[in-house]
Amino acid sequence: MLDFEIQRCARKCAKTDREFQAGETFYSVLISENAEVVRRDYGQDAWDGPPENSLGWWKCQLPETNAKKGHWAPNDVMLDYFERLQGQAEQEDVRYILALLMTRRRIVRLEETEHDESGREVLVLFCPRTETEHRVPVVMPDPERAKKIQDELVQLLFGGQT
Repeated sequence: MLDFEIQRCARKCAKTDREFQAGETFYSVLISENAEVVRRDYGQDAWDGPPENSLGWWKCQLPETNAKKGHWAPNDVMLDYFERLQGQAEQEDVRYILALLMTRRRIVRLEETEHDESGREVLVLFCPRTETEHRVPVVMPDPERAKKIQDELVQLLFGGQT
């Protein structure tokens, strides 16, 4: 697994050098340049799709300057929900996405990846808070299901938006 820092949004278009306005939609792309991973941001009007050598890309919106910031649920709440999902076969994809979120938030850390008896990739995560190890099968949902999971997690675990 690669581990690298992603730069913050430059707040201007890499192609036109135009500053983004609050609320404006733009695209970000990660590109491998020499031995580094570089982020480039493009205004919607300058976006022609991801370059061939891109590692990944996503669509964003620059926050409004007066927008209230929301907050994720406390780590204990996320951990409790994560543990409740264990063993629920129909929720494996939700648990996987939540594991990625908790890894990004440093609630758990990725120790290694392994394969189960059926050959499926499994993340081995460690939670320093509870000193427990978790094995999470990699269950990549299709884009439509991923959007639904993301919306559910935001509804359950993110507050403060008005």
